[in-house]
Amino acid sequence: MDLKQLYTDMILEYNRDSRHRHELPQATCSEHGHNPSCGDDITLHLQVQDGRIEDLSYTGQGCAISQASTVMMIDLLQGKTLAEAQKLSDLFLRMITRDVTDETELDSLEDAMILQNISNMPSRVKCAVLAWRTLQAALQRQERDE
Repeated sequence: MDLKQLYTDMILEYNRDSRHRHELPQATCSEHGHNPSCGDDITLHLQVQDGRIEDLSYTGQGCAISQASTVMMIDLLQGKTLAEAQKLSDLFLRMITRDVTDETELDSLEDAMILQNISNMPSRVKCAVLAWRTLQAALQRQERDE
């Protein structure tokens, strides 16, 4: 199997993954994100306790890249501290803008690292970063509310 096919298969697999697609009744923070250029629309729901993300889910819809990126992010951030989540989110966004290309540094992104080549498709960048930017807004809100 070639690398391009593997990339496509992983995107489709994560896109179909519905484990995290639900309301989170015990959410301590929810944040809405929208990409007007293609219609991707999500709401992240975070349950934070003692500075740690105890649970994270989302509702909404969007293209395969948007939805896959959201699920990858949630898988990565479950149980992380708010500081760790911010650091990983910053790293992801720097990866997409090609500010970080060192594979060793990017390993901490786990499966989200496969989205690195999205930077070669400018029209898809907003799709890939929607959840991550929405997360950053949620983290800022959570910090203000504490």
